[in-house]
Amino acid sequence: MRDVIVVIGAGQIGQAIARRVGVGKQVLLADMRPENAQAAAEVLGNAGYETSVAAVDVSSRDAVRALVETATGLGAVTGLIHAAGVSPTQASPATILKVDLYGTALVLEQFGQVITRGGSGVVIASQSGHRLPPLSVEQNKALATTPVEELLGLPFLQPDRVTDSLHAYQLSKRANSLRVMAEAVRWGKRGARVNTISPGIIVTPLARDELTGPRGEGYRHMIAASAAGRAGTPDEVGSVGALLMGPDGGFITGSDFLMDGGVTAAWWYGELAPR
Repeated sequence: MRDVIVVIGAGQIGQAIARRVGVGKQVLLADMRPENAQAAAEVLGNAGYETSVAAVDVSSRDAVRALVETATGLGAVTGLIHAAGVSPTQASPATILKVDLYGTALVLEQFGQVITRGGSGVVIASQSGHRLPPLSVEQNKALATTPVEELLGLPFLQPDRVTDSLHAYQLSKRANSLRVMAEAVRWGKRGARVNTISPGIIVTPLARDELTGPRGEGYRHMIAASAAGRAGTPDEVGSVGALLMGPDGGFITGSDFLMDGGVTAAWWYGELAPR
């Protein structure tokens, strides 16, 4: 049976990780926009990868279940790269919570039921989750362990509490890392691992939307004030993804890897610190 790597969100970061872990495997590229998946499949196919495509809306349980069926129909699911999401400039608070928070929890739940022994997953979160002030122990546990269909009903996620898209995004990305930590326990019972990467500003079309959007000046200031003094690249995220999904990362699960060039450090203790 063929090993299958599932990539949800066929953008630059998902492709970069897939290039490193998809050699000799079937790479299933899934995206909300079928044309995006098809374009990624053409690029990877021309580079020698075996690819197939699917459409998926991660905020739909039926759609995610259908993707699981497609993936398992191709072979044994040995890898999951979840890089789908929407940014604060692209969507309303409600949509961000539905896609980035609920959708990620749903994907982890569904693929956690079919991931094979020795398999691994990576979820792309964000540095934004690290800039959110500390939540209570109870809120952390709720985001990590509340049943998927009850998540959006949590009191602190209601519209009167989350009125700003950036706040919704920060909550969602914090929830991603917490959810992965909890899911690592369940995945571990299947002999599989799952981790989160929290990138900073990575040069992708989504990042360009942010850099040219209403928060663009702030993002450019973040880059300038960081230790690295530059944005990151998808290939750099790909290298970390390859470590986490490969044999060298065999002792790593339930962890979150912040890679932002030092922006978060500057946010809490440097030039970017709130005055």
